[in-house]
Amino acid sequence: MALQAVSILLVDDNDDDIVLIKDALAESRLINVLDVAHDGEEAIDFLRRQGKYKDALEPGLVLLDINMPKKNGFEVLMEVKADPELKHIPIIMLTVSHRDEEVIKAYREGVCSFVRKPIDFCEFQRVVGQLSLYWALVATIPHGVRKES
Repeated sequence: MALQAVSILLVDDNDDDIVLIKDALAESRLINVLDVAHDGEEAIDFLRRQGKYKDALEPGLVLLDINMPKKNGFEVLMEVKADPELKHIPIIMLTVSHRDEEVIKAYREGVCSFVRKPIDFCEFQRVVGQLSLYWALVATIPHGVRKES
């Protein structure tokens, strides 16, 4: 199998989780481009390439937390999946939530996967590494493109 570069947009307001995910991706030794949005509004601006993100590449994958300021993960998910220009982007909910109703809602709204963030650091690294491996070696994802003006 050929290794493909995975351009990821991580949407999370927890700086500790951001560091853990960055470390886990680096540990996996797979080629990744990682951009970070710290809240739902910033994520939408990034995905629509608005404001300071006008030259951003479209990510091939979004890792989306649920509980965030300004717009929560469900609001971001529904907005992305309602937008014909963005709805093709795969989104994984990566969250601490253990509520079955949130899992059901996420799949209903178009998430491609729902992954619970483990509390244990080693387990967290293992989970993120496996996600990275799957998206880099198994899945075919859209490659980032620049917005046409």
